[in-house]
Amino acid sequence: MKPSAYDWESMGYSLDAHGHAVLPGLLTGPQCGALAALYPGETGYRSKIVMERHGFGRGEYKYFSYPLPSLLDALRHELYAQLAPIANRWNQQMGVAPRYPGALGAFLRQCHQAGQTRPTPLILQYGEGDYNCLHQDLYGELVFPLQVAILLSAPGRDFTGGEFVMTERSGDGQQANVVALSQGDAVVFAVHQRPAMGRRGIRKVALRHGVSRIRSGRRHTVGLIFHDAA
Repeated sequence: MKPSAYDWESMGYSLDAHGHAVLPGLLTGPQCGALAALYPGETGYRSKIVMERHGFGRGEYKYFSYPLPSLLDALRHELYAQLAPIANRWNQQMGVAPRYPGALGAFLRQCHQAGQTRPTPLILQYGEGDYNCLHQDLYGELVFPLQVAILLSAPGRDFTGGEFVMTERSGDGQQANVVALSQGDAVVFAVHQRPAMGRRGIRKVALRHGVSRIRSGRRHTVGLIFHDAA
């Protein structure tokens, strides 16, 4: 489904209220299978991370190199165009200075001028017993405040467990959310903070995300981060 076909007004309401929104059926089953099949390849990546070595959890992931696979490159540009107005509104509400151009190419030029030149889109692979610790994908001084994860595997068929988890922390306490996804669904979510209405007006809510332990099978996910890494 094309990103422009979604009701972005409703997506904006969900992001404002919960810090995340689900895009059902962003990719088809064959598209998911084709992307997951890329994982064992040796080309097209700039690095591979084994999470346990770095205390990130268990499992592994690979960062794509430029040029990205054409499908992911198109999605990254199209999704950014829909999300930039929401990101700008959030920063205005929180009193944060950066404002983002309407096109991803212009924003990436800003990243590269700031020394953030390494691509951040990635593909993750989890097996039985693997998980991803709660974290934030920041990578440098320039941060686009929203990102996207696309589930490539089918829950119940390819794997069990492995739920996408988000936590929020503010002066009013903490909460956790589990976001249910089907194969091909994407979740848009806040990278590290979002505005929320508090007792004294707008406040900043800090967020982290992760993946619960895989009970069986194998789970693949693509992550689309819009800022590049230093």
